Amino acid sequence: MDERILYGIEKPGRYLGCEINRYKKQFDQTDVRFALAFPDVYEVGLSHLGLQLLYHRLNAIEEVLADRVYAPWLDFERRLRETGVPLGGIESRRPLNHFDFVGFSLQYELSYTNILTMLDLGKIPLLARDRTTGHHPWVIAGGPCAFNPEPVADFLDFLILGEAEQVLLEVVRSFKAWRASAKHPPRQEFLQEIRNIPGVYIPSFFKIHYHSSGRIAATEPLYADYTKVEKRLIMNLDEDSPIPEKPLVPLLDIVHNRLGVEIARGCTRSCRFCQAGFIYRPVREREPRRVLEGMEMALRHSGFEELSLLSLSTGDYCQIQGLLGALVERFADEKVAMSFPSMRVGTLTPELMELVRRVRKTGFTLAPEAGSERLRRVINKEILDQDLLASAQTAFGLGWRLLKLYFMTGFPTETEEDLDALVNLCYRVWDMAKPSKASINVSLSTFVPKPLTPFQWVPQIPRKVVEERLESLQKKFRRPGLRLKWHHPGHSLLEAVFARGDRQLGSVLLCAWRSGARFDGWTELLREDIWQAAFAESGLDPSFYAQRERALDEVLPWDHLSCGAEKGFLAHEYEQALAEEFTQDCRWSGCVGCGVCDHKRIEPRLHRSPAVEKISSRDSRESAGREIEQHLYKMRYAKQESIRFFGQLEVAQAFSRAVRRTGLQAAYSKGFHPHMKLSFGQALPLGLESLVEELYLTLTEKRDCREVKDLLNEHLPEGLQVLEVEHVSQTLRAPDGQRVTYLVSDLIPWGIHSILQSWTKHLQEPLVKKTKRREITARL
Repeated sequence: MDERILYGIEKPGRYLGCEINRYKKQFDQTDVRFALAFPDVYEVGLSHLGLQLLYHRLNAIEEVLADRVYAPWLDFERRLRETGVPLGGIESRRPLNHFDFVGFSLQYELSYTNILTMLDLGKIPLLARDRTTGHHPWVIAGGPCAFNPEPVADFLDFLILGEAEQVLLEVVRSFKAWRASAKHPPRQEFLQEIRNIPGVYIPSFFKIHYHSSGRIAATEPLYADYTKVEKRLIMNLDEDSPIPEKPLVPLLDIVHNRLGVEIARGCTRSCRFCQAGFIYRPVREREPRRVLEGMEMALRHSGFEELSLLSLSTGDYCQIQGLLGALVERFADEKVAMSFPSMRVGTLTPELMELVRRVRKTGFTLAPEAGSERLRRVINKEILDQDLLASAQTAFGLGWRLLKLYFMTGFPTETEEDLDALVNLCYRVWDMAKPSKASINVSLSTFVPKPLTPFQWVPQIPRKVVEERLESLQKKFRRPGLRLKWHHPGHSLLEAVFARGDRQLGSVLLCAWRSGARFDGWTELLREDIWQAAFAESGLDPSFYAQRERALDEVLPWDHLSCGAEKGFLAHEYEQALAEEFTQDCRWSGCVGCGVCDHKRIEPRLHRSPAVEKISSRDSRESAGREIEQHLYKMRYAKQESIRFFGQLEVAQAFSRAVRRTGLQAAYSKGFHPHMKLSFGQALPLGLESLVEELYLTLTEKRDCREVKDLLNEHLPEGLQVLEVEHVSQTLRAPDGQRVTYLVSDLIPWGIHSILQSWTKHLQEPLVKKTKRREITARL
């Protein structure tokens, strides 16, 4: 891809692949090439840990190359179509149709239209039946939505059910053998071979029969030895899915711009609405010592200033207190903050909260889900109001000034009394927040019944009811410091349709995409008129899928796909919900008979015995009790090549993380949110290169200037280079003016217009006091 097509594009850094620690394999020197595809923008996709784990797992094989590709934003899609440039991997810059496999991560139903966009831009036939030669890539998928992929089944060659780390290695072996078997081997032979790999689902090997009503009459397997697909599991996370030693570090700011480390997989709390709680069973914890060692290595090679402990229920990790204490002790002096995903009320102890705040108070989210204790019994969320209030009171007492609460509406048996209880509970938290002037953000979404859960049979509440409830709640939340956010009702409806849909929806999806549906999960881009027209043209009713109650004996689109939890168990849990009965967590109360474990190879893997020793933070003994020295270094650096497409904030972040990776002891500001003492000169317009950029870095130790320069250049991304380093006085003043010469050459038309517009805006802005003045001399 010629980078000149990026001029005038919003956030061009999305398409460049300039991350630290990316693999630099040669495309033509590898035998098997994967494009790991995430059907959303780069900032969302790179934040997803699962895709990163597969990226490292595949690239660890010498003969395999794994590249990445993300959905292009609307402006870049238009640019690709205008120029005829195909969408390709962001590292290799090769078109998608040059890869052997294009593997999509199915995380969210409203990203399905982006799959079609990426295939089309990658010059790959949209429908699996139209990929007839060995030259076409295998279009595959995995992720939580793979447990009902029927709405997108016509577009996929095969899917992986469950955890892909081992399955992909087996697929690679089969692929190499198939390709070596003949000059142009039939594609059907490869599918015949991999159907024997546990966890591989081939939609074309099942035929769906329908009643005249539109309901499924039967799912007919075409092979007697391939009638049901069971998910794959890995039981030892430490051995089979290790923490990457060198995680990808973005230059662009992304949604979760920190080191995310998975400490456990699976959850057995049995929240009856939660698909993840059933499809990822059983619970498997990483060994605490391995987590600590893995985080230390990953932070050393990444320079992240924040880390997050990830699992479906982080507070349930057996050794969370000891692990977090060891992490805080180890990284306190390096100003590494800790964060959690939303925490389960009851596992969030004051001791944990105190540990989190020692470095920097990161966000706090509590998820009671339902407003009343009665409704929480229905959904199996064993939380009392007093538990939530106690957690909120502790947070405010420890200095948090923002608390987020997450609820859903539309659960089975929900009444007006339950909604009133939700409002009253938020008021009580708000009353606690007022003395400290804290704010409360309440997020409300509409319940979406998901496959393979006890609520897979229940209808979603009608959209009109959702809108009435939102209108009522908005009026009740008009109080200072109490803010209500809600999920768009149109999103919830479409999500429910495609979550429980069948293969007939493929025509709706294709029709909507051809009419312009893109990024449907983004509120500002959802085109409900397009979807209404697509359903009408296909002769299908969205309420048939979203708002129809299923009978317990109805054939469901996903009945031939198994997460291990038996259908009878899910039906029993549904009955328990209607009876308002709790099901206890099998980690503590014994097996509940869900069907996942065989109690031989598959069973919960927990670490109950303390196994983490506290590690002193680096240099803490030496620095205690003495005044920290301050040494200021002035640097001139060059910003060239692909880095010219990243803004000043991203360049500053790149330098900050490079300093962390070097081991140089930087000075930090004081207070609750300490920042590295690193400052820059005037920012360049996006897209310009420079050889005369300046920055100032304060260290707590005196170092040789050449050594500082060499260390930074070793760890900076390509395109950033320190040219000069000078140890200067802390009172140094910036020069009054500086002459800068710009060379403009070899630019395509939209490039020159974009840069001239940036110059014009840049020069018309009022000069800030003490800011350098630039005189521009342009050579064309």
